[in-house]
Amino acid sequence: MARVSTDSEFRAWSIGSGYRWLIVPPAAFLLCFFVWPLVRVIARSFGTPGLGLGNYRHVISAGPYLKVLANTFETAAFVAAICLLIAYPVAYAITRARGWRLQLMSACVIIPLWTSVVIRSYAWMVVFQRAGVLNGALVWSGLVAQPVDFVPGAIASNVGMVHIMLPFMVLPLIACMRAIDPSLLRAAGVLGANPAIAFARVFLPLSMPGVSAGSLLVFMMSLGFFVTPALLGGPRNMMAAVLIEQQTDRYLQWGIASAFATLLLLLTMAIYIVYVRLTGGATQGFDRER
Repeated sequence: MARVSTDSEFRAWSIGSGYRWLIVPPAAFLLCFFVWPLVRVIARSFGTPGLGLGNYRHVISAGPYLKVLANTFETAAFVAAICLLIAYPVAYAITRARGWRLQLMSACVIIPLWTSVVIRSYAWMVVFQRAGVLNGALVWSGLVAQPVDFVPGAIASNVGMVHIMLPFMVLPLIACMRAIDPSLLRAAGVLGANPAIAFARVFLPLSMPGVSAGSLLVFMMSLGFFVTPALLGGPRNMMAAVLIEQQTDRYLQWGIASAFATLLLLLTMAIYIVYVRLTGGATQGFDRER
């Protein structure tokens, strides 16, 4: 028996060792194209043009950096909130749909991902420009006498970002809602709860992991958004990625841009750690109940 056990353990170890080699290519790719550039950015923030914390002092005390950083987080939070308000009923409807309705609604969520972000941003520029569709409708209806300058501006930038980020909120919600056992809602009805109470007391709490996951995903992606804010936002609504690009490409301030990017990274990591601490216990409890 001991001999058989030893042989089986050896075979299991051999198979496990063979599978471990599969992680080498992706790990090497991440080290070369993610970790190493990130290390260089952090090192440049401390060493360019001179060794020290001068770049960080400049970012904190001078220029529009803190204002842009605050606008970045405010915009990301606003986009995540609007996406959640729109995506939750859409995801709920997709979860309840069947047949061709399910296919049609799912296609409406997935197909926009096939189009480039640049193309969609330029499409919103066509809608919001002075001679665009929106201004034409406003002038024709008599709501405004002259075309409104939507571009560049916060409204156009936020609408464009919501449009692009919406699928990334809908998909986690659908995954979470589909995992909820429908018999729980039927049990609530048997116990006397009407559909509204059953939704509020049963379905909504069980969908919170999807809400938190989708909100975090959209918020994190919005923090580093570049194309849409650059095309639609303008200087008054500048976000962090646009300012970093200007510092490197226009002013050649690589040290300051690296310090600003490192500060954004640290704040993002801090928010993620807080999110894990706040939601980890609730998620584990949800998994245990399932």
